Amino acid sequence: MVVGGGIAGMQASLDLADSGFRVYLVDKAPAIGGVMAQLDKTFPTLDCSMCIMAPKLVATGRHHNIHLLTNADIINVEGNPGNFTVTVKMNPRYVNAEKCTGCGLCAQYCPVEAVNEYDERLTLRRGIYVDYPQAVPLVYAIDREKCIGCGLCENICQAEAIEYDQTPSEEKVNVGAIILAAGFDEFEPDTKKEYGYGRFKNVVTATEFERILSASGPFAGHVVRPSDGEIPKRIAFLQCVGSRDEKSNKYCSAVCCMYATKEAIIAKEHNPDLEATIFFMDMRTYGKGFEQFYQRAQSEYGLSYIRSRVPCIEENPETQNLLLTYETEDGTITKAEFDMVVLSVGLEPPKSSQELSTVFGVPLNDYGFLDWKIFEPLKAKEGIYACGAFSGPKDIPDTVAQASGAAAMASGVISGERGTLVEEKVYPQEIDVAEQQPRIGVFVCWCGINIGGIVNVPEVMEYASTLPNVVFVDQNLYTCSQDTQEKIKQAVEEHNLNRVVVASCTPRTHEPLFQSTIREAGLNPYLFEMTNIRDQCSWVHMHTPEEATEKAKDLVRMAVAKSNLLEPLKSSSVEVTQSGLVIGGGIAGMTAALGLAQQGFTVHLVEKEDHLGGLLRSIRFTMSGEDPQEYLATLEQSLRDHPNVHIHTGTTVERIDGYVGNFTTALSSGEEIRHGICVVAVGGQEHKPASYLYGKDERVVTQLEFEDMLSKGVKAKTVVMINCVESRDDTKEYCSRVCCSEAVKNALKLKEKNPDTNVYILYRDMRTYAFREQYYDRARENGIVFMRYDPETKPRLEKKGESLVLYAHDAALDLDFELHPDLVVLSTGVSPYDNSALSQMLKVPLDRDGFFLEAHMKLRPVDFATDGVFMAGLAHSPKFIDETISQAYGAVARACTIISKERIETEPIIAEVDEELCCGCQVCIPMCPYNARELDEEENIVKVNEVLCKGCGSCVAACPSGAAQQRHFRDNQLSSMIEAFVRR
Repeated sequence: MVVGGGIAGMQASLDLADSGFRVYLVDKAPAIGGVMAQLDKTFPTLDCSMCIMAPKLVATGRHHNIHLLTNADIINVEGNPGNFTVTVKMNPRYVNAEKCTGCGLCAQYCPVEAVNEYDERLTLRRGIYVDYPQAVPLVYAIDREKCIGCGLCENICQAEAIEYDQTPSEEKVNVGAIILAAGFDEFEPDTKKEYGYGRFKNVVTATEFERILSASGPFAGHVVRPSDGEIPKRIAFLQCVGSRDEKSNKYCSAVCCMYATKEAIIAKEHNPDLEATIFFMDMRTYGKGFEQFYQRAQSEYGLSYIRSRVPCIEENPETQNLLLTYETEDGTITKAEFDMVVLSVGLEPPKSSQELSTVFGVPLNDYGFLDWKIFEPLKAKEGIYACGAFSGPKDIPDTVAQASGAAAMASGVISGERGTLVEEKVYPQEIDVAEQQPRIGVFVCWCGINIGGIVNVPEVMEYASTLPNVVFVDQNLYTCSQDTQEKIKQAVEEHNLNRVVVASCTPRTHEPLFQSTIREAGLNPYLFEMTNIRDQCSWVHMHTPEEATEKAKDLVRMAVAKSNLLEPLKSSSVEVTQSGLVIGGGIAGMTAALGLAQQGFTVHLVEKEDHLGGLLRSIRFTMSGEDPQEYLATLEQSLRDHPNVHIHTGTTVERIDGYVGNFTTALSSGEEIRHGICVVAVGGQEHKPASYLYGKDERVVTQLEFEDMLSKGVKAKTVVMINCVESRDDTKEYCSRVCCSEAVKNALKLKEKNPDTNVYILYRDMRTYAFREQYYDRARENGIVFMRYDPETKPRLEKKGESLVLYAHDAALDLDFELHPDLVVLSTGVSPYDNSALSQMLKVPLDRDGFFLEAHMKLRPVDFATDGVFMAGLAHSPKFIDETISQAYGAVARACTIISKERIETEPIIAEVDEELCCGCQVCIPMCPYNARELDEEENIVKVNEVLCKGCGSCVAACPSGAAQQRHFRDNQLSSMIEAFVRR
């Protein structure tokens, strides 16, 4: 059972269901989706939030092994791991979910208005409603507190779904494990009277502003002031509202710096003349790609960042503009006027956290979030696991990785029951279109304002209706929503469509969704064509809407031309080798290997060193006082004792062949391993700097070297730590995430051992995010001195005689300092190993910094684009121990979706050879990056290994005789698109 239907709950449910388990997904709201459903876009990619989440929404709602229990509460839990009995209270929605078609007629006729919670109270909804247009399940509910009982909805409902007499009911569910994914609530700023929230109409929260930005929001995506509908010229964002505050929440909410930057950028894209100013304490852009996003915000979008905490807001009653008085770093008191103020409110535990704690018997921390241990970040208690913001503030990628990790932990408890309760999905008989003339349906998507704000969608739709063999056209706000999927299926049936074209966003994320939809309607999934009028049109031509509209017509015309020539394709299936390979024996690799073994699969753990442990061997203590070496020893012993684990130390990977489900890897020891999946956990290394006399004076050390010294004893009167050494600059653009906390940890340990030692930490921004903020507070209380420096005035270290002299400029005090340290400790960050050879072997990419590049930064943080290969730990990016463990278990869950199956289907869009045209020249063979082509010497023709082929098309481009063709991209299909474009 998964409790909570936000992105964490959906991810955990999908991973479990795809690994062979029946899942009950419980949410107290009428629909799943959580907070992510309210967002306009996501950072740092600026993807449309609904666009990337909708496939997961629909997949969760459709999955035959996921049972949704919405509008429900958990009231009792009994039993033990492997055998829990959960009592679920089903609250009435006064609409029969089996009968409701989601048509919306009831809401159109309802005379009652109520505050719209989805739009953050900025608009009104009807007394009968759905949370949002793409809601899953798309079933209406009656707000009985507002309903006047007029009966209009009952009279208008043709499905006879209205049931006023519904009463609460209870359902007992037997489950083996439970995952708590209850999410968070946002801080209510009306308690901060000084900011005027609730009194000044143009002071809004970040979530309210998110809805203002959204095309489905109160102002249809137009950035206007709530007070008068005018376009704001100046907007201020105030950080740390309800976070890092002695009077409310002392912890950092981890996401606010990034979401404020994101919202300011989006607002600038709406109105390029907008002046956006962000008032902040420390800019905590610590995640993968975050620092570069922050730099782009300044260099490309011109966002202004002022390091100051605004004490109060006043309103000009005549204009309803807002007056901010603040102190700059040089002590100057400044006043500024803004049209709007956005409060970056923090994350709080859900209001139900105490109730959940009582019902499930799980502990909460001092802040009301779930309490957890650093080496068991996903465990609430035996058999009950947690993920996402319920265990502390975190962003979407960390939430998704944790959700998959919790799924792995939960399935480990019940692995013996895998496959016993699952139901196979049954599709209707496939329609034979061989003798039919093409009948094409075209669906054009608004994608909120991502497309519709630039491209004239009605004009494109009208144009599409004039194209050959197009018999049906439609437009939708979000074509990927569940209700639109039903409309597509209905259109196929009613209009006898045998080809479907969707003009919307990228097929990389959405094509499988639409293919599944038309398959449910009886069509072969490859009688589908998708044209990208968002990424390739509206986004790149946002300043020329007329030209963008014409280009959209071109793209639709080309897609329709190709769809006339589409043909059904069939996939085959191959057996799966139900074992795994883990490359890298640090904490990520060791955790992943043990996780796979606990699922019942054989796993080979390969480590290039002659011992396990990786970077963890250099860590002597944690911020919260645990002993990493003791944990490492226990973990290693568990691996060595497990019969499913085979450890290969002092060994490297020499060659990897094969494909998802069937890889063969050659090791330097001479062994060959057959495995179905691969987890890349090669770790990272502490960067060794070339500055600050490092390597030239033994008194200059790195943080890990200093940690080792601390474990043995350090005698020094003055210790200076310098953060961001060769990080966040031309040497390494990224932030290494762990350095600020590592410096605070070591400084506190030094003070504990030597209270009289003077400790200075020189920093640019203190990035002790989430609950690590408490250690930053403790450090200051213990007399550790923090001095902020700007990159233009970096500290200088010189050796004068036998003494070290450090010159620093404190940016906060605007004063120069001279220090005489006995020891200088450099926070140098994490660097990747040279992974180029391994990336080529696995055919997976690296990012610009040398870390491995995930399939999707937000929603597939442990997957590669190459099927069957996953990543975890520092191979992905710098992270803490608990985050590494969570991600490693996340990789386990994703891997289990493959190796839990005996067979998997192959990709039908592959190359083939016309044997009559092939002359056996073999030009195509070296062009194939997947070794999928070989010469049949007897027939002197090239044959294709259909399992190895990935359909990249390199062979087609190289073939001089035209014998190589690619299914779904045949020469006549591509030629038709070119000809259609020329006919413009």
